[in-house]
Amino acid sequence: MRISLLQLNTVVGDLAGNAEKIAAAVREAAVHRPDLVVTPELALLGYPPRDLLLMQGFVARSREVLDGLAADLAGAPPVLVGFAEPNPGRNGRPLYNAAALLRDGRVAQTFRKTLLSTYDVFDEDRYFEPARGPQILRVDGHAVGVSICEDVWNGYDVRNRRRYRTDPIEELVRSGAEAIVNISASPFTAGKQGLRERMLSRIAREHRVPIAYVNQVGGNDDLVFDGRSCAFDAGGTLVARGKGFDEDLITVDLARPGAWRIADDDFEPESEIWRALVLGTRDYARKTGFSSVHLGLSGGIDSSLVAAVAAEAMGKENVLGVLLPSPYSSRGSVEDARDLAENLGIRTVTIPISPAMDAFDGMLAEICAGHPPGVTEENLQARIRATVLMAISNTFGSLLLSTGNKSELSVGYSTIYGDMAGGLAVIADVPKGMVYRIARWLNRRSGRSVIPEQVIAKVPSAELRPGQTDQDSLPPYELLDAILHRHIDCYESADEIVAAGFPPKTVHAVLRMVRAAEFKRKQAPPGIKVTDRTFGTGWRMPIAAKEWQRRE
Repeated sequence: MRISLLQLNTVVGDLAGNAEKIAAAVREAAVHRPDLVVTPELALLGYPPRDLLLMQGFVARSREVLDGLAADLAGAPPVLVGFAEPNPGRNGRPLYNAAALLRDGRVAQTFRKTLLSTYDVFDEDRYFEPARGPQILRVDGHAVGVSICEDVWNGYDVRNRRRYRTDPIEELVRSGAEAIVNISASPFTAGKQGLRERMLSRIAREHRVPIAYVNQVGGNDDLVFDGRSCAFDAGGTLVARGKGFDEDLITVDLARPGAWRIADDDFEPESEIWRALVLGTRDYARKTGFSSVHLGLSGGIDSSLVAAVAAEAMGKENVLGVLLPSPYSSRGSVEDARDLAENLGIRTVTIPISPAMDAFDGMLAEICAGHPPGVTEENLQARIRATVLMAISNTFGSLLLSTGNKSELSVGYSTIYGDMAGGLAVIADVPKGMVYRIARWLNRRSGRSVIPEQVIAKVPSAELRPGQTDQDSLPPYELLDAILHRHIDCYESADEIVAAGFPPKTVHAVLRMVRAAEFKRKQAPPGIKVTDRTFGTGWRMPIAAKEWQRRE
């Protein structure tokens, strides 16, 4: 039984464009004479469609496009296409997350998702009604169990407890499924593919059925999908894997043992995150209509890494680095920014901000009289820079990339309406320690110092006052990142973190900063998700809330 997996990069809401992409990929797959062709979850709509699903006109139009696609593929092999199916009853949610079988020019059958993801970035219970009972597809005399994404994510190897009482895979096997197909749109996080493959291997081995898994690829808003569609034989052995972070077509015969095509991939965290950032930046710009990007170049490690990502994602000719020195900018930082730009081959422009600083000092002299200079003046520098960068965006139609990292965003070590300004926060989910690791990895991969070694070696500083360093306001980043990981990723309270051996005063100070910065994060640009727990659509903390933890 030959199955072709279409690993596609679709655009949310682009019904006609997605249908054309699916049709072209099916025709390409037909050369391999598959018995079944499979697309990712909600492929026709693009994933995640979010509240587009609440628009009845959008859903109705998607069905019209689906029927047209079926007619267009009348002579093609049978195709499973992910779509949103209206719930015909008067009870429950208005839609099903479904797959349509296109055969002989029509929608011949539909299959519905049983387990609805409602955690982290997922909110499917808002839109969809769960399926009731197993769903079997007959293909060339074989019984194929059709499952959709979360339907396979219910084992103890995924979490330390089963989230759902129902196991759709067990029900499919009991109903006679000889093979399992899973259509998915599973977002990337570092290290997740290893978990996916272990989970799918265990399912195949335990139930003694081969399984084929197709995953979406590409960036949509804050989410990146890494593809890496794969298949396992009935013994749980990996027999096929698609490319990572790129479109691909994989055809595998589940009835024949032995490996088909297993794409080489690099599972090193630095490599994975780098590719996710590049793909996420490229697709965010492309799918929102931008062909060029720009960013402020400070000579620091964060803006250097973002510039390197941008050059890879957009092409060096489409990236502008803007140097915005103040009287406190060191000569070394300016030179480092220029060296970086030369290494990347990107254009630069230098716009000193001293005249604007002087103008603001004069404007605020009367109302601020009697107050010593401090954070107000520091933040003004960041906001002046943001004004210049946004003016460039308005003038040239270029996307402004902000350069703050996850460590800074966590504790509010950033200026709202200042360095937080932008259309995309490229490394907002990358902790400071990982920023350094990726920079070193990039230099090793390139065989040269793309990011100047002096940028990596120097002490981090915002350079908003003489002699300033980040550690004037923050714990050492190694300690800060460890505390933040326990609190954000592992949901640990201050007491639990202190009990693990961390200094109480530092822990409580860090967690106070995290809470105090919540209002800033609500107004930040979208960031690219690369970790399990990120700020953005999956982070739902209150702003106006009272402290509940004990303080030292």
